[in-house]
Order: sequence, then C-alpha cells, then structure tokens
Amino acid sequence: MTRPSSPPRADARAILRVAGPAILIVTAVATMLVALWLGGGAAPTVIADAGPVVRWTLPVVKLLSNLGAAAMLGSLVLALFALRAGDRSFDVAMDTASVGAAVYTVASAIAAFFTFLLAFPVTVDTGPEFGAQFGRFLTELDLGRAWLITVIGGAIVTIATFAFRSWTMALLTALLAAATFVPLATQGHAGELSGHEMAVNSLLLHTLGAAVWVGGLLLLIVLRGTRTDLAAAEEHPVRGKERPVAIGAVLRRYSALALVAYIVIAVSGIARTVISVGTWSGLWTPYGALVAAKAVLLVLLGCFGAWYRTRLIPRIDASAEGRTGKGAAARRTTALRSFWTLVLAELALMGAASGAAVALARTPPPTGDQVPTARTPAEFLTGSPVPPELTFGRWFTQWDLDLIWALAAVFGAVLYLLGVRRLRRRGDAWPIHRTILWLAGMLLLLWVTGGAVNAYQEYLFSVHMLGHMILSMALPLLLVSGAPVTLALRAIDKRDDGTRGAREWILWAVHTPFSRVVTHPFVAAAIFVLSLWAFYFTDIVRWVMNDHLGHEWMTIHFLIAGYLFVLSLIGVDPVPYRLPYPGRLITLIAVMATHAFFGVAIMMQTGLIVAEWFGSMGRTWGATPMEDQYVGGGIAWSVGEIPTLILAITVAIQWSRSDARAEKRRDRHADRTGDAELAEYNAHLAELAERDRRLAERGR
Repeated sequence: MTRPSSPPRADARAILRVAGPAILIVTAVATMLVALWLGGGAAPTVIADAGPVVRWTLPVVKLLSNLGAAAMLGSLVLALFALRAGDRSFDVAMDTASVGAAVYTVASAIAAFFTFLLAFPVTVDTGPEFGAQFGRFLTELDLGRAWLITVIGGAIVTIATFAFRSWTMALLTALLAAATFVPLATQGHAGELSGHEMAVNSLLLHTLGAAVWVGGLLLLIVLRGTRTDLAAAEEHPVRGKERPVAIGAVLRRYSALALVAYIVIAVSGIARTVISVGTWSGLWTPYGALVAAKAVLLVLLGCFGAWYRTRLIPRIDASAEGRTGKGAAARRTTALRSFWTLVLAELALMGAASGAAVALARTPPPTGDQVPTARTPAEFLTGSPVPPELTFGRWFTQWDLDLIWALAAVFGAVLYLLGVRRLRRRGDAWPIHRTILWLAGMLLLLWVTGGAVNAYQEYLFSVHMLGHMILSMALPLLLVSGAPVTLALRAIDKRDDGTRGAREWILWAVHTPFSRVVTHPFVAAAIFVLSLWAFYFTDIVRWVMNDHLGHEWMTIHFLIAGYLFVLSLIGVDPVPYRLPYPGRLITLIAVMATHAFFGVAIMMQTGLIVAEWFGSMGRTWGATPMEDQYVGGGIAWSVGEIPTLILAITVAIQWSRSDARAEKRRDRHADRTGDAELAEYNAHLAELAERDRRLAERGR
C-alpha cells in the first residue's frame, strides 16, 4: 500500500516557510550592498585602511546579527503576547527564538572581530601578540566591551530559549534579549557630540521596534509552515473549551504589536535623522538620500499594516465566527491567501529597509562625524556646551527631550484615555478626577525628563535634586491617584483561549512573590529612604552623572521607589497588604523625619558631591557650586516635604472616610436587624448588673 502524498496546502506552507526568510535576507543583502556603494559606506579610509574584505564583510555580518536579533526578540514577544504556553506553537516560537539568538551570537562575535580589524588594521596571525591586542580591545575599550557583552548575552538567551518553556522564564529571557540591544546602541555615531543622548535613545528604540516587528512576522511565517495547533486552527476552526488559539486572534495581536513598533520606529527615525542630517541641505547628500529611501519604505510598510488591520484580518475573523458552509470557507481561504501573499511582499520591503539601515550605520552623516579638537570642560563632560543662564522664563521654554520618556508619557496618556473611553462606551463610570490626575502626571513626567530640569540637571546640583524630588515624590502622588492598574483590569477584555494579554500579565505581576515583597509597606518605605542615602553618599551618583545608562536607571529607580511607597499609603490599586491607617501615618512621619535629616545632611556638607563634575563645568552664571549644593539640600529638606504633607493629609482624609463608611455599615446593619446587637448587648449588661447585685446581697 503506497503512502498518500502530502496535500498541496502542505507544500505551499513549506514553500512559504523557506521563501519568507529567503526573500528577507536576499533583499536585505542586495539593498545593503547597493546602499554601501552609493553612500560610500565601504569606501577605503584615508589612513590605515583595513582592506576591502573587512570593509564589505563587516556590514554583511552586522546585517545577519540584526536579523538574528529580530528573530530572537520578535519570537519571544509574540509568544508571550499571542500564544499559549504548552502548545506546539509556543514551543516552535521558543525554538525560533533560540535559532535567532544563535545566529545573533555567532554573527556578533564575527562582527566584533572585524570591528577590531577595522579600528586597528593589523596583520591577522596566530601569535600571542595579536590575541593580546584583540583581548585588550574586548576588555579595555568601550566598543569592544559592548560587543563582548552582546555576544555573552546572546549566548545566554540561546541556551535559555532552548532549555526553558514556561511563561515566567520566557518573560525573563525576553527581557534579557531586549537588554542585549543596549550596549551597541551606546556606541553609534557621535558618541561624544551634542545630541549623543538623543542619538543613543533613538537608536535603541529604533532597533527594538524593528526587531519586534520583523521578528514577529518571521515567526508567523515559521508557524504557518510548521504542523502546529495554530496551523490546524487555520484550516479547521475548532470551537469549544479546548480549541486551539485562533489564527485570526494571533494575527490581530501581532498587528497590535506591529502598530506600536511602527510608531516607535517612525518617531525614533525622525529624531535620529534630525541629529544626523542637521539641516535641509543634508538631505542632498548620499546619507540624506539613504534616509529618504528608508522613509519611503517605512511609509509603504505602514500602508501594508493599515491594509492588514482594516481589511484582511477582519475578514479572517468574520469567516471564523460562527459561519459555516462552502461560501464562508472559500472567503476565509481567499482572505488567508491574500494575507500570506502580502506578507511576502512586506518581508521584501522589510529586507530593503533593514539593508538600508545597516548601510546608514556605515555611511558618514553630514553632521556629527568629527569631534571638535577644542572643547570646553562642559562639552568634554556632557557632550554639550553650558546652557544659557537659568531664568524664570527658561523653566518653561528650555527643552532637552528624552525620547524614551517622551514616548512613555504619550503612550501612557493615550492608553489611559482609551481605557476610560472603553468603560464609558459600555456604560461604566470612571472618576474624572483620576483621569485629570493621571494626565497631569504624564505632563509632569514629560517636563521633568525633557524640560528645563533635564536641560540643567547636569550643570546645577540644585536642579538635579529638584528633579529627584519630583520623580520620587510628586509624580508618584499623581500616578498612584490615577489608579492605572484598576482601570486596566476593568477596561481590558479577559482572554478565554489560555493566552496572556495585557490584563493577564498585569494580574500575574500583581500576584507574584516579588510583588508581595516590594509592595509591603515596610519594604517600600525602606527602599524609598535607603535609596536617598545610598545614591548620594556612594559612587552611584558618580556613575549616574558620567553614564547615560546610569541616568536612565536613576529615573526608573526613583520613579518606581516613590510609586511603591505612595501606593502602600494611599493607593486604590490592588496590593497584597496595607497597614491600618494609624500605621500608615506613623510610617509616613518616620519617613518625613528621615527625609528632612537627609536634606540637612546635604546642606552641612563641606565638600562638593562629585566635585570633578559639578565643580568643573566652567559656569559663568548663577551660584557657585558649593552654594548651589546648599540650595539642593534645602530643596530636599523643604520642597521635598510638600508632597509628603499632601500624603499625610490624604491618609487622614481616607482614614476619616473609612470610619464614616464603617459607621454607615453599622447603621445599615442595625436598621436591618432592628438593633438586635444593641439589645443583646444591653441585655448582657443587665445580666451582669443583676449578678453583681446578688453577690452583694450574699455578702451582707
């Protein structure tokens, strides 16, 4: 008996699984080579040229590294957001991430070697001297260390994605995979020039967004070409308790991720272009031409995404929702065929955009590729000249945007408003004051991370301290009052197919053992207080001032530390445990005292904190560094106590309202029972009085 041949549909899937990655790689390599030739990214250098092999091979392996990173991160993110742990599709996603991480690791290692040859043209040999030089490059120079950390991180992700298949480990691995993008993002063009921080942030956001977008689409191709529960659901939609995850749902969830990635890529790309091109005349350079070509590709990709979201995916969903018959099956097949055909075209455009991006990284931009020979102390330390004198008007007009936090503020405001709108559309109420407080918090976050505070915090200790107080005390007061977790749990639909969306991940985060520890009132208070002393009286503050990553860490840490402390006192979002109101007031008073003592300790300092930084800027305006530090201590002591006072008043009001609500509950209970408890209590007192009277009579 002969074995039946595979059906044509299976053959088409196998072709798609091979053709998709092939189209992506071929178009990427071809576009990159053409762009390098047109832009001069692989042209010989004037001094110490490394040779054509190095100049042309390095971009190729860097491109492979980028594509491997995309497969790694995009697969992990889509698996966490759209698939179900334990299913075959989830395992295939983890396998794809593991293969992508392996390619990422090997390509990055090769790229590190060719980067060394490009930076230090030496003769390759097997002798100990060459090995020692390469070792010093990897361990002593920032660029070499960045490559080394990337390779090690990629290797760890390769092993983790292969060995672990649970929700929690997949999440931790995805976070590690995203972290491996950070070291190289800090080593782009203009590392010591004005706008370096914006360039670093834009490059990091750009690469993360592209990885999620491209890698997620690659995973869809792999899943469609592999025999999994997802593929079975595409052919035969099954309904019931144990049904597979619907293909339409996966496509819709990927589309949501792709939309966010597209916005991030577009915004970060514009910021990067402004920094690198500088003026309109810069667009008429080879670099500007590549930027324009990449912008056209991005617009075309946006059109593809809009077509998916508005036309194809709704057709696929509609054909699977309770409609049977040959007509519905035919429409579903047509919609799916159109979708996968467009996916191949989209992969071709993505490949072209990826190749252009690698070529851009190798092409000298019109501005920012030469470090000035004569720089002021401030330019040497910060990469930018000292800003003009801080006057009252410049508190509102001076800006130095941090792209990461600007996007966080915009997304936070938009998502919150969408949640409120969803509640009101279904007839549920949401307090208007919570919306106002949340939006005020987003505006304050945008200002403190991108306004005058961010523009002057590197030059004035007092402004730095003011930003610290706002991040750790004022902002959390507004954000906690907005109750974002409660809004999300009410507004986001619950999934019924075993996957985890935003609502499920929020519930998981709230109930993890780690959350139970850090949200405990005493732990939150300890983190809040000890962070102050550990930050300013150790070398952590020196790291934060000298390293851009340290500055970003500081913002995240103090914002979270303040949020946890305020949440433990006045929050309405769910936490495992809260102190009774007397305990909250006592904790707050203790923290207030410690906080005031910290401010006094700063004011009493006889030497400068980070003297080589704040004392070396060469400012010709404003207070002296020691006087400014004294003002900073006064801000920590006085201005920093204003949010604490508001907290104390809020706790007192909540305590009063809690007592009033308890009294009303007792009154309602008494009304329902006819004061039965009071009558029983009075009867008990009468019985005791009668017993005492009898005992007294016996004594006489």
